[in-house]
Amino acid sequence: MLSYKNNSTAKRSKLTCSQIPRLVCAYYRCRMRWFLSSTLHQLRCVRLRSCTRRGGRNTLPLWIRAIWAYLRLLVQSLYFSSLTDSDVVFDSVFEPIFWTVDYVTRWFGTMFVFLVVVLTSSILVIVYLILLPMIISTYPPIWVAWHLCYGHWNLVMIVFHYYKATKTAPGYPPTEKNDSPFVSVCKKCIIPKPARTHHCGICNRCILKMDHHCPWLNNCVGHLNHRYFFSFCLSLALGCVYCSISGRYMFLDAYNALEHFKHLDVEKSGVPVTGMGVLIGLLPPGQTNYQTAAPTYTFKEKMIHKSIIYMWVLTSTVSVTLGSLTMWHAILISRGETSIERHTNSKETKRMANRGRIYKNPFNYGKLNNWKIFLGVGKTSHWLTRVLLPSGHTPPGDGLTWDAFPVKKDLIPV
Repeated sequence: MLSYKNNSTAKRSKLTCSQIPRLVCAYYRCRMRWFLSSTLHQLRCVRLRSCTRRGGRNTLPLWIRAIWAYLRLLVQSLYFSSLTDSDVVFDSVFEPIFWTVDYVTRWFGTMFVFLVVVLTSSILVIVYLILLPMIISTYPPIWVAWHLCYGHWNLVMIVFHYYKATKTAPGYPPTEKNDSPFVSVCKKCIIPKPARTHHCGICNRCILKMDHHCPWLNNCVGHLNHRYFFSFCLSLALGCVYCSISGRYMFLDAYNALEHFKHLDVEKSGVPVTGMGVLIGLLPPGQTNYQTAAPTYTFKEKMIHKSIIYMWVLTSTVSVTLGSLTMWHAILISRGETSIERHTNSKETKRMANRGRIYKNPFNYGKLNNWKIFLGVGKTSHWLTRVLLPSGHTPPGDGLTWDAFPVKKDLIPV
């Protein structure tokens, strides 16, 4: 028995001695965890109290905090990606200026349209009230018929194409999910962008085959109304050239008449009287010239001459400026480009040239085919019915997909 008890006591004492280091380590571990957790808890409480006091003392308005958050995000966006370049930095820095210009252009769009209508109407009033009666009374019947036919055809083309250009939507990409191919995603609309599609900051939408935003139309020029815009520019330029050439002699006569009567008002007309005329009392005492009556120059004649000068100056100025713009767009159409694609293609040409390669515009089908596609000419009669006469036909294609490099194929046989 004694031996058994001693053995059991020895075993218990042996187990206790082996557990002592473990118990000590566990004890100190618990103390360290409790100390760290209590320290962190105290630091959090101090931080919360300091933030509460600071927020209570210096609370900024919500709009200032929103602007500050936007500026921080704007700065961080400059280096968020390795693809950031000078164009991204430029767009980010000048974003407020772009936004202001877009807002002002959007607001003044209606005023620009009103100005176009007023100026065109003023020219029509002068033509119908002043020039047309002169033409009918002085020109031969053949020339009168020519002026009447051409003038009214030109007027119909101007009015029709301007109305269609302003009222026709330029074409928008679909906002719902579809299987149409796209080349990128718009960073503002967050929708897929098909080829030749760009975002308009003034309309705040993506435009199919966007050329530019025209303030004189208060509308974007895109896939569906590009032909109306070009036809309007061409018709108006031809009309201004027609008025400028037809009224050049009337302008010279009106200008000379105004200058003549202006000098008559400054210089008094008279015939000097000498010799016997003074003795017989033809003149009052102290007067040496016999004053003749000035020629009659009524207010109506003065307004007619000023109206002719106004018409000629306005039409000549518009014919030069708008004619240059129309020629530039005609060159772009011949190349199969838009105004935006002109810049992107030139940059791409330089980039490929630096690599020893040649860049080719994938949407250039040849000069004749480019004009056929742009004008919607499908057969010979369309040159009369769709080009020389007003036509509301839609352009070929949907503006979402485009054929590339049809080299030896006539797209629309004529």
